[in-house]
Amino acid sequence: MPVTTPGPGPAEDAPAAGPSLRSGSLGTADIAFFVVSAAAPLTVMAGVAPLAILLGGIGAPVGYLLAGITLAVFAVGFTTMSRHVRSGGAFYAFVTRGLGRHIGIGAALLALIGYNGMEIGVYGLLGTATQDTTHALFGTDVPWLPVSLAGLLLIGYGGYRSIDFGAKVLGVLLAAETGILALLAAGVLIKGGAHGLSLHSFTPGNVLVPGTAAVLAFAFAAFTGFESTVIYRREARDPARTVPRATYIAVAFLGLFYAFVVWTVIQAFGDAEVVEAAGTDPAGLFFSAITTYVGAWAADLMHVLIVTSVLASLLAFHNAINRYGLALAEEGILPKALARVHPRHGSPYVAGIAQTVLGAVVVLAFAAAGADPYGQLLLWVNTPGMLGLMALQLLAAVAVPVYFRRISHREGVLRTVVAPVAAAVLLSTAIVLVITHLDLFTGASAGVNTLLAAIVPAVFLAGLAFAAWLRRRRPEIYARFASEPPGAESGEAAASHPAASRSGG
Repeated sequence: MPVTTPGPGPAEDAPAAGPSLRSGSLGTADIAFFVVSAAAPLTVMAGVAPLAILLGGIGAPVGYLLAGITLAVFAVGFTTMSRHVRSGGAFYAFVTRGLGRHIGIGAALLALIGYNGMEIGVYGLLGTATQDTTHALFGTDVPWLPVSLAGLLLIGYGGYRSIDFGAKVLGVLLAAETGILALLAAGVLIKGGAHGLSLHSFTPGNVLVPGTAAVLAFAFAAFTGFESTVIYRREARDPARTVPRATYIAVAFLGLFYAFVVWTVIQAFGDAEVVEAAGTDPAGLFFSAITTYVGAWAADLMHVLIVTSVLASLLAFHNAINRYGLALAEEGILPKALARVHPRHGSPYVAGIAQTVLGAVVVLAFAAAGADPYGQLLLWVNTPGMLGLMALQLLAAVAVPVYFRRISHREGVLRTVVAPVAAAVLLSTAIVLVITHLDLFTGASAGVNTLLAAIVPAVFLAGLAFAAWLRRRRPEIYARFASEPPGAESGEAAASHPAASRSGG
């Protein structure tokens, strides 16, 4: 039987009328820019891929392909459900529809921790990347803290401006960072690599090695944030089409591009030599390759573009967090002030200010404790954020088939059952791989890693307890949690819409 979605509560509890997000501002390419920029392709490749090669050998490119295939399977059910759920809450709305309000509220807290963790930790990376760049180019050392604080202000301003402003900035920065990687790849291909080009990276003997599990853990982390396409549906043009398209484009681009770039770097050094080169100087592997095959000027440019890559990732995550804050404020979960939208820019500027302040508090606290900006601020804050987002993906995958069993719809069984169940199995495996290789991400002791991993279930359990409290003390907020926005079609109506009925299993 179809289920009915609870409507808004009493009028006084509904969000006040006023400025709103700019609907129809973002096309498919704009949303894809936000998602791919959040993944920071240049930073992931130059900073992490050498470790994947060191651990997994020349079969490392396949790890990125397998991660991309897994997330593409997840995207099938995820994007199908996005046509039926129009709430601005994205992940937590999906989970609520399928698994109930208690679990949905737990997912909402996970989303806050996950996206904030993924952004705030990266301010430590911004400081160290800028240090490395100024030292490489000018031989000078700059303190990381002022750089990180300046980055907070810059990103805060970017989030304050309109969403189309952010899309234009990210479009330019993303083109630059992918362009330098494409330039490196072109140089290697034109010169034929160190000993001629080979496809040995894709043979079973080089893929089925013990280190592949570690490569997969790195590869899944490299896609973090791709699912944020649905966060922008209120600002998208024709969201039933643009959101799924942007999701598939982002997953396909990242999976294929990562694998291609890693393969070309392997060719730059040679199958027999690349692992030793990665072990000798992992941080310099990409810079050495681009110096050899393109020129020293390109290596200098790559140093600069790593800094802009980090800034692009920060801006993308900042915009995603702001929209989650806005949605949860409209729900009544967060303070109502966070639901204010700028009258001219159409941005959730109060949520943005709050996020910037939170980021500054965390950065300053780590600095006051004398923490290392990379080894502790970045890795210790990012790790629970990454695990939180992976847990959200798993919950969403489980929610999809449960949701479609409860409503009348015209979607095919492949989209509503087979793909999401397969995604749930694959994502569970990915989470286990990441947790069992957590020391590779953090470089910390077993005790620290256990604590970092425990943050995710602890936050989720706190969300369940908060949901129980809301049900008893604020039943009107609990009853309308993750309900469809006023005027939106219900899931049943969407199921009969031609755009929905075209996609069979």
